[in-house]
Amino acid sequence: MFIQTEATPNPATLKFLPGRDVLVGEPRDFRNPDAAAASPLAMGLFAISGVTGVFLGSDFISVTKDDTNWAHIKPAILGVIMDHFLSGRPVIAPQGENSVDLAADSDEFFEAEDSETVEVIKELLSTRVRPAVAMDGGDIIFKGYKQGTVFLHMQGACSGCPSSTATLKNGIENLLRHFVPGVEAVQQV
Repeated sequence: MFIQTEATPNPATLKFLPGRDVLVGEPRDFRNPDAAAASPLAMGLFAISGVTGVFLGSDFISVTKDDTNWAHIKPAILGVIMDHFLSGRPVIAPQGENSVDLAADSDEFFEAEDSETVEVIKELLSTRVRPAVAMDGGDIIFKGYKQGTVFLHMQGACSGCPSSTATLKNGIENLLRHFVPGVEAVQQV
């Protein structure tokens, strides 16, 4: 098994591409070992000293580290990923087995009269923004819309990235303001 790595705009995050599907469905972001209980792969990665975040995408894994040098932990990360996929274990544990309730994490807020605007925002995020952000090892989640402001949550390599503010303000905000009347600002939550 050959695992490729790619740099991301966030110097503390590397993107690992195992050459196979990683996660079917919505991406998952684990910011600490307790949250990773739902994923044997993420738990294995958090067992490596220096790992502070794991993001599972459709065909990649983004790993975020502390100030540890990549040269010291990259071989261990590659080993955990390879061992996991060769073992045949699931990436996410079956429901009920170390599962974590994600319902609280998916709460969205917006006024009922804004539902059409929110649908357009979500469609633009899904078709134009998320694919580009995934290429950099992250994801972006709609959290809410209130009084012209769109609230978004950045995950994976995008969380804590030095260029995430520029991405939000110069890229996403301009896109949404252009296509969606009433959108005035984008804010990270």
